[in-house]
Amino acid sequence: KGAVYRGTKPVHWCTHCHTALAEAEIEYHDVTSMAIFVRFELTSVPEGLEAYVGKTWVDIWTTTPWTLPADEAVILHPEATYVALELSDGHVEIVAEALAQKCAEKFGYDSYTLAKDSSGNTWKKTGVELAGNTYKQPIFGEQGREGAFIYADYVTLDDGTGVVHSAPGHGVDDYNAGVRFDIPQTMPVDDDGHFFTGEGPGTGGPFSGMEVNEANPVIVEWLRERGVLILAEDITHSYPHCWRCKNPVIFRATSQWFVSMDKINLRQEALDELSKVAFYPANAVKRIGSMVEGRPDWCISRQRNWGVPIPAYTCEDCGETIINDDTLDAVIKLFREKGSDAWFTDDPASYLGDACTCPQCGGHHLKANKDILDVWWDSGVSHTAVCKHRPELRFPADMYLEGSDQHRGWFMSSLMTSVGAYDMAPYKAVVSQGFTLDGQGRKMSKSLGNVIDPNKVCAERGADVLRLWVASVDTSNDVPCDDAILAQVGDAYRRFRNTIRFLLGELEGQFNPATDAVPVAKLTAYDRLVLARMCEVHDVVTEAYEGYRFNNVFRVLYDYIIELSNGYLNATKDRMYCDAADAESRRCAQTVWAEILSMLVHDLQPILVYTTDEAMEFLPESLREGQKFAALLDWYQAPLTHLEYEKLLPAYQVLSDARAVYTKAYETALEAGEITEKTTQATRAEVVLPAEAFQCVNDADVDFAEVFVCSAVTVSEGTELAVSVFLADGERCDRCWNWRNLGEDHLCHRCHEAVAQSTIE
Repeated sequence: KGAVYRGTKPVHWCTHCHTALAEAEIEYHDVTSMAIFVRFELTSVPEGLEAYVGKTWVDIWTTTPWTLPADEAVILHPEATYVALELSDGHVEIVAEALAQKCAEKFGYDSYTLAKDSSGNTWKKTGVELAGNTYKQPIFGEQGREGAFIYADYVTLDDGTGVVHSAPGHGVDDYNAGVRFDIPQTMPVDDDGHFFTGEGPGTGGPFSGMEVNEANPVIVEWLRERGVLILAEDITHSYPHCWRCKNPVIFRATSQWFVSMDKINLRQEALDELSKVAFYPANAVKRIGSMVEGRPDWCISRQRNWGVPIPAYTCEDCGETIINDDTLDAVIKLFREKGSDAWFTDDPASYLGDACTCPQCGGHHLKANKDILDVWWDSGVSHTAVCKHRPELRFPADMYLEGSDQHRGWFMSSLMTSVGAYDMAPYKAVVSQGFTLDGQGRKMSKSLGNVIDPNKVCAERGADVLRLWVASVDTSNDVPCDDAILAQVGDAYRRFRNTIRFLLGELEGQFNPATDAVPVAKLTAYDRLVLARMCEVHDVVTEAYEGYRFNNVFRVLYDYIIELSNGYLNATKDRMYCDAADAESRRCAQTVWAEILSMLVHDLQPILVYTTDEAMEFLPESLREGQKFAALLDWYQAPLTHLEYEKLLPAYQVLSDARAVYTKAYETALEAGEITEKTTQATRAEVVLPAEAFQCVNDADVDFAEVFVCSAVTVSEGTELAVSVFLADGERCDRCWNWRNLGEDHLCHRCHEAVAQSTIE
């Protein structure tokens, strides 16, 4: 498609590793550098400053003094206004008007005025109006070298002078501005980061042979001796470092292979494809989108001794770079037979055949280039090497999952190679994760001694506790972890485990869902409402799983088991323990308990894999679906549709609200001494409900006494929810502890019948 080209452009260059680096191979660290303000002498006269011929300077600011030997231009903001500070010795210095006062104070210019033009007005020009003027280059100016005034939007007025020195060979922005104004590109620095030896442009001049960072203070002193250094100061700023050797890198123009972002409209097509991808978290699309919008052409070549070679040749007769369909076919055949190492060992003439001919000069002496591909290209084409080459897989992939740092790494390189080759994104969804920090929010490192070994956690607490911790936090961000946090998660884990264990224990040997389950239509009103709530929880959990919001899964299920323990499971113990073994009411409760157990095993399985497998050993046979492992179960099928359970939820909510008010009223009465019995069964309650709520539960025909775990409840209609608690009538049944009118055996009628039946059996 013509998107790949070879060119000389400034790229991140590691002088230690001797290779170009892509943005994804860069780490940024704060460093302290020397920033300098320098005056450059003009060799032209800006319109309006004719009275200051030979006395006009422009003040520039730079944080990289070592780039001054490569200076070719000064850049101004096109729309900013510039003025000239007239000093006591009669010379003038051009700075941005917005920074004039700040500069004068910083430079110690106690007495200055703003220069006037020939009409007596304060001289002012915009960056556009000053373009085209010239100045003596700071290092080679005495040799007649001149630089030019140009402009670019990236110049800011936040700091400095509003004028920046430009070395197109040492910066992408400077390079782009230089291309626009046809500014030459000078490169005085070699692969090792040392200045070339010589006396003129393209060398280090007076700094020949010096390493660029070592040259910084020498250059500053050299400028000071010549009276052009205005000020030098240390500043702290973020600076790029090599991800491998951790050393600072430089921008350096070298001959490399690039993928153009705009020649075949790759940038816009990539942005268009991103809009079709589901990102988790959703705002991640803005992050990678802004990177695509602002990224330069992709430098895909590296200068290393290992890696996948770029299959290009150089004609030794004329210097032409050669890569075409014929040479590529030969290389593919070579790699299939011998592997990619053959590129570095075999003579091109031995495998190219007729393709070993230069199309430019007809020569037959081709030399294999030694550049290798960016490793991000290697990983970025996994959509082809893996998905497209394996029939059991499909393209695009359903989902890519990696750390949040991969928006500029694997996610980016995969997107670019796929859109470039196939005009579509390689993924339907992208899930990005944060990183694990210690309990104080610090990055884990051996030197700090704060690394948490997951193997140790698994050995001490169990793998499911570690998995539950992962599910309990928002993994889209960096998350802290330490022993105290894991201990809290351990408490939550025991809640889940004990709930499942309790349900299993109560059902084992007593209930067979295949033969004993009660149809939904025949369940008690309370059972149906609880079943509706369970179906709602399952749907919320399913939606959270599908959105990769595992912390929502944890929170919803954790809150639900607490809700169950305090509510339904506690309320139905009376039926489970005191009704006759085969009573319809008891079978109703067992039916719902079994559904809840099945739902919990299904919904917790992706997180608590070992615990749910353990539960599978004790599940009723009909709930196991013929499987040994929980992971092999089909996803849980709720007994009620969304439409069915949605109609029941309002009544469930009324019950929950009323129960909460009852509990508070009971505790208040107990503290006040109005009730001396410390069991809720010893109470009766009077409930007042607003009209809508009253109608809701009246239609449902719910037994409030069971919900409250008390002996009797009367419900009436009123203006607002209220519950009054009193001592129950009658006496306490010795078996169920409910207060009733008792027989001679001190049992209520229900318990008397249950005991009689069990005696007969």
